Amino acid sequence: MSREQLVVQQARRSFQTGKTKPLEYRIHQLKSLLCFISERRKDIADAVKRDLGKSEHGTELFETLGLEGEISLAMEKLAEWAAPRPVEKNLLTILDEVYVQPEPLGVVLIIGAWNYPWAVTLQPLVGAIAAGNAAVIKPSEVSSHSAKVMEELLPQYLDKDLYPVVTGGVSETQELLKQRFDHIFYTGNSTVGKLVMEAAARHLTPVTLELGGKSPCYIDKNCDINVACRRITWGKFVNCGQTCIAPDFILCEPCIQSQVVEEIQKCIKEFYTDNPETFEDYGRIINQRHFKRLMALMEGSTVAVGGDNDESQCYIAPTVLKDVTGESKVMKEEIFGPLLPIITVSGIDEAIQFINAREKPLVIYIFSNDNKLIKRVIAETSSGALLANDCLVHFTVSALPFGGVGNSGMGCYHGRHTFDQLSHLRSCLIKQLKMEGVNSMRYPPHTAKKLSWARFLLLKQVNVCRLRRMALLATLAGLAAFVAQRFLRRG
Repeated sequence: MSREQLVVQQARRSFQTGKTKPLEYRIHQLKSLLCFISERRKDIADAVKRDLGKSEHGTELFETLGLEGEISLAMEKLAEWAAPRPVEKNLLTILDEVYVQPEPLGVVLIIGAWNYPWAVTLQPLVGAIAAGNAAVIKPSEVSSHSAKVMEELLPQYLDKDLYPVVTGGVSETQELLKQRFDHIFYTGNSTVGKLVMEAAARHLTPVTLELGGKSPCYIDKNCDINVACRRITWGKFVNCGQTCIAPDFILCEPCIQSQVVEEIQKCIKEFYTDNPETFEDYGRIINQRHFKRLMALMEGSTVAVGGDNDESQCYIAPTVLKDVTGESKVMKEEIFGPLLPIITVSGIDEAIQFINAREKPLVIYIFSNDNKLIKRVIAETSSGALLANDCLVHFTVSALPFGGVGNSGMGCYHGRHTFDQLSHLRSCLIKQLKMEGVNSMRYPPHTAKKLSWARFLLLKQVNVCRLRRMALLATLAGLAAFVAQRFLRRG
């Protein structure tokens, strides 16, 4: 029996004891996870520094701060999320107990990504724990230092049987995917996502695929170009461009292209100094394979800003490319690095046409003061998310479902959405063994009269909460009338 098979079997045995069912146990594990992040902040930062060249403050801002918020939210809201959810009834079931009961799925496999090795690996774990599941955690082997710290330290805080960490490369991941899980949560690229989905299909296991794609960014010529370029520069080059929701390319009219290039160049200098290579908050490409891939993508395009690089340091400066078309090499795949191509279009009509001719992206960005134009882009395109006049910040809103559509992924998470994604929402109806006269209309023989009653009872939806509110209002109105009458009599 392989190590991976033994780990999954142990997780399932532990889950089947039922110890994850009580909410108190889940909250205890969430508190332990929060304690891990707090006490091991230095170990986490050191690992990310060695993997991606990210600063300690950058790690806290983009990795652990959001995690702490997700954990605190889950602990605060868990009782509400896990409670039975009443639903509307019809007249046939008006006296019955009808509700949706969230219940744990079982054993979840979480396959993390290397670009934010802590945030995108542990955020799904928060939802898995809150929903009462066991979870096998597979950090990316590409961010090897973070994976090692996770493997060594996380079991010191969480139940090591219910939440084991499995490290390794492709062969270990393939072995894990041979096992039966109750849900697989994968973050990464669409090529591997298809393999994950294929493996899951053998066991009819549902999947959440957090993928990526080429997220477009349209700049309206009438907007504040300076502010737009500041926000785009930040969103593109944070984490050295290795962010799944980074703006992948800019669409703008030719008349503002030079201004856009000039403003972005100013912002790069402001954010990362004249020499980003020595600046603490500008990281590195994850490895030489990705460095070479990115350098090859620049072929055939003109470097307008940046372009400096050092293969020995996996360093590529923030770079803006012009003379780019839809057929350019840099437009053939998700960039996932500090290269920002600019493609000129005649206006919003061509921009929408350009976007719709390609795979649905994880996010569409638009910068404009025209609310009608923004609403038009929402109405005429499709993407995992749409963000107007900023970049990345929708990721910070736990109430918004985060996920893709089509080639950019399926399923969603964050806050309650993670809880629901990793729960089975079980339909429950509890009827009394009474009022058999009403129920008899469904039994044979079926007559026109019974059909008429069935139509009335089944098609008439009843909002019980609304009826209760109406009854309460009627009671209060009656009470108010009674008090007013007594007052008038005394007068």
